[in-house]
Amino acid sequence: MIYQMTYHTPVPYDDIRLISDGKVLTGLYFVGSSDEQKHPQDGIEADIPVFQETRRWLDIYFSGRQPDFVPVWRTEGLTPFRKDVQDIMLTIPYGETMTYGEIAQRLASRRGIGKMSAQAVGGAVGWNPICLIIPCHRVIGTNGKLTGYGGGIKNKRTLLEMEIKL
Repeated sequence: MIYQMTYHTPVPYDDIRLISDGKVLTGLYFVGSSDEQKHPQDGIEADIPVFQETRRWLDIYFSGRQPDFVPVWRTEGLTPFRKDVQDIMLTIPYGETMTYGEIAQRLASRRGIGKMSAQAVGGAVGWNPICLIIPCHRVIGTNGKLTGYGGGIKNKRTLLEMEIKL
């Protein structure tokens, strides 16, 4: 069974949709974004414990602080490449960024190969079904360019400004 609920974000962010299998968080995305198409739209509206935990995390996050816990989550459909990219994204500290190219370099080094495609990394970053908690918004283009955010560039810019306090 699939469960869902909407989290009402503070202005100027778009609201966020939470998806769960009833036990763990399986989706978190901005409503109206291109990420929406990746998730089921016919879940049962419910306020289950994992959503309560996720709302508490989001409340802390949107207050401008880094939460000291993480809701229980799971990503499904991970290929080994997506898992490697996800693992690197999870190491990007609050208030910091990493480029697609830097992630590609790390992956190439880990795999013992000379080069990895930043575009392939971009595809794996864009696949991320759980925004914010898996901080894909912290991945940026060369020279600090804000590119490729399924949650919308406006949300990405505002999230980074909040975290970095630009």
